[in-house]
Amino acid sequence: MTKLPANFEEFSENKKQSFIDIKNLKDSGHSIVGIFCAYTPVEVMDAVGAISVSLCGTDEAPIPSAEAHLPRNLCPLVKSSYGHALDDSCPYFYFSDLIIGETTCDGKKKMYELLGKIKTTHVMQLPNDYESAASLELWKSELDSLVDFIEAKLDVSITDDDLRRAIYARNKFRDSLKSFHELGRLIPPPISGYEMLQVLNGAGFSPDKLAQARNIERFKEHILDEYDMGLSSIPADRKRILITGSPIGGATEKIISTIEEFGGTVVCFETCGGIKSVYENVREDIHPVDALAEKYLGIPCSCMHNNKKRFELLDELVDDYSVDGVIEVVLQSCHTYNIESYSVKRFVESEKEVPYLHLETDYSSVDSGQLQTRISAFLEML
Repeated sequence: MTKLPANFEEFSENKKQSFIDIKNLKDSGHSIVGIFCAYTPVEVMDAVGAISVSLCGTDEAPIPSAEAHLPRNLCPLVKSSYGHALDDSCPYFYFSDLIIGETTCDGKKKMYELLGKIKTTHVMQLPNDYESAASLELWKSELDSLVDFIEAKLDVSITDDDLRRAIYARNKFRDSLKSFHELGRLIPPPISGYEMLQVLNGAGFSPDKLAQARNIERFKEHILDEYDMGLSSIPADRKRILITGSPIGGATEKIISTIEEFGGTVVCFETCGGIKSVYENVREDIHPVDALAEKYLGIPCSCMHNNKKRFELLDELVDDYSVDGVIEVVLQSCHTYNIESYSVKRFVESEKEVPYLHLETDYSSVDSGQLQTRISAFLEML
């Protein structure tokens, strides 16, 4: 029987419940694997019934603890993630048997070295060019290494058929998430962007991805039934906003809520936790390791050199979601997204002829007033 952390009673009721939920899964025999990024091929863990959990790095509370080891002028996501690990304040890190990292940015790369002193951590070496044949071969070898690591640490065997079954189930789950995102294409949308994020972030943890997919589809049908009865609370004249940029996490409340408070509605999230990672499925007609390597290397993150696929995706999404304005949210010290924002601005304004706003922020509330001023002015201009 696993134990709860010594500081359990200090947490909010929601966080206590998260600890209990993940504890129950672990007590029922499931291994827990903590991950940080959309580049992690979760099908490898799915193949052996392990639960992949996204580790908490979305609030400012643990950042002071992290700054005892990390520089202050570092991305808040990295500091928050590491601070939670130090404080035992993330239920998912606390109960994780293993941690899987990836070399997407310099901050996370070095943070994983410190995490490895707390828990067993495996770091995948992610190539930075998804068009190179050599990069694809390197990424395949990294997938093979991940399979070897999981087999050794969890004392399991992973066959090609195990991976194929996991790919099939995870594709169905991705389809359900993508379909749920596509509610934002309706005019007006049936739910707000903030509500959509709450649903997607609260999808829960289950070893049965097919059951999860069915649950999401049922919930979508329920929303559409109410929508068809005219029960949508979103006015049709609200300006339709696409969010792009860094994983927003702890900036969700002050960005999304402010947009929707001042007359906009967020209809699409072109972010790591949004539609970007579920837009394409894993192929089921080739060797499973080849298919996983192809899918995950092709995710269009700003850590990639010549990130053309991001602009192709933005091109489709701006049209498909009838977008009135694009807001790029970049976390402070997130250098890859900050540099790429120049190209995104030019593309959105010149090629798509859609207004664009760049916001740089962190997880604190210090800049809330300034953000409200800039967001409200942008929405008025649309």
